[in-house]
Amino acid sequence: MNGSQSAGPYRGLKSALDGSLKLLRRFGLPERLLAVLLLAALVDFAANTIVFNRANSFELRRDDAERIAENLVLVSRALEQTPAQDRPAVAHSLSSQRFALDWSMPQSNRHGSVSLSKLRAQVIDIEPRLATADLELHLEGLPSGGNIGGSMRLSDRSLLNFRTHARSAWKLTAGRIAGLVLPTLLLVTFAWAFLRATLRPLRSLIKAAHRLGSGPPVPVLERGPDEMRELIRALNSMQERVHQSLVERTNTMIAIGHDLKTPLARMMLRIDDPAIDPAVREGLSHDLEEMRLLIGSIQAYVESGGTDIPAERIDIAIMAETLVDTAADQGADARFSGSPGVEVMARAVSIRRALANLIDNALHYAGSVSVAVRAVGDQAEILVEDEGPGIPEDRLGDALVPFFRMDTARARDTAGMGLGLPIVDRSVKLEGGTLDLRNRAGGGLAVTIRLPLAPR
Repeated sequence: MNGSQSAGPYRGLKSALDGSLKLLRRFGLPERLLAVLLLAALVDFAANTIVFNRANSFELRRDDAERIAENLVLVSRALEQTPAQDRPAVAHSLSSQRFALDWSMPQSNRHGSVSLSKLRAQVIDIEPRLATADLELHLEGLPSGGNIGGSMRLSDRSLLNFRTHARSAWKLTAGRIAGLVLPTLLLVTFAWAFLRATLRPLRSLIKAAHRLGSGPPVPVLERGPDEMRELIRALNSMQERVHQSLVERTNTMIAIGHDLKTPLARMMLRIDDPAIDPAVREGLSHDLEEMRLLIGSIQAYVESGGTDIPAERIDIAIMAETLVDTAADQGADARFSGSPGVEVMARAVSIRRALANLIDNALHYAGSVSVAVRAVGDQAEILVEDEGPGIPEDRLGDALVPFFRMDTARARDTAGMGLGLPIVDRSVKLEGGTLDLRNRAGGGLAVTIRLPLAPR
């Protein structure tokens, strides 16, 4: 029974603490900043309050208090008997390293920020004659020549200021230093923690923004202040919309390509009719074949972003050599150099399509192709070269733009829709590689693919 009764308040305290932490986590940026500043102000107020309370109750050892009282009585008597014009010099001569004196004409007392009322009462209790001298004692500033200062009035209302060192006053000085430094340290600490907690979800946002449009959406966990949560929620929603738009576009293009194949096949069958003039049949056959290739290029380009296909270990040298041998078996001028064992982690379908596109392009435009595979550092390098016309230097960047053709004015006597190199570029980037185009010094185009080597 007693255990359940004691557990009740503990559960209540734990629930209240959890609720406070949840509320703090939901604070917006302005509220968090204001909370940090208020906390620093509260700590500063608490530190100063502690210093003031300790100062008000501060007393010196009996011998130190007697020394202050005795010095004040003796100095005041000496100055009372000295002409006004000589008093500054006399006060200076009576000063010592532990008790500095300064006389001035009648003026208002110089009060310190921390008053030592209990010490004043202690000194007056030792020397009651000081009670009528408007005695004031305070804690001196940190860079001052003593840790206790004060003032008293002479009979002509002139002012005697003094500063002295007291061995036990170091505790008040240390407390005052802590009161100045602690709020600053606390403010810096909480500002650092606040910025770190604020930027943590921002880093997740940056990663998600880099992934946007490159695969299935990965929702970012909603955390941080309200403004950050709203931003994360908006990005997650945008990820879904972009992905849905890409999926719908892909499915639409694939469906169009698939539906066009049926009437295209019927048309290819119908041109075999003997009644069709052979010249017309040859022209129609050429156009239909080009249409078939165009549809195939569109589907290949749309499908080349297949991030859902898992990567596998591939010997890229053997794959390239196989494609070159196939082209050579069909009578093409295709050559390969390299040795097996250059392995990468990639999607076999997309990489094979990329290499096949490069080889077909070289054979179509140049009539020959040379493929070389080697390992350079931690990368596999595939170099595809031909001896064709190449690409104008100012159009090399345009060659990777989808549906771009080098000469739009000429007759369409080349297959494809300008998607060969864009398909290669997309497939290579999908595997974390790079594609580089350059014209060879002796004529022709050199295409270099670099892919990360698979870990051994």
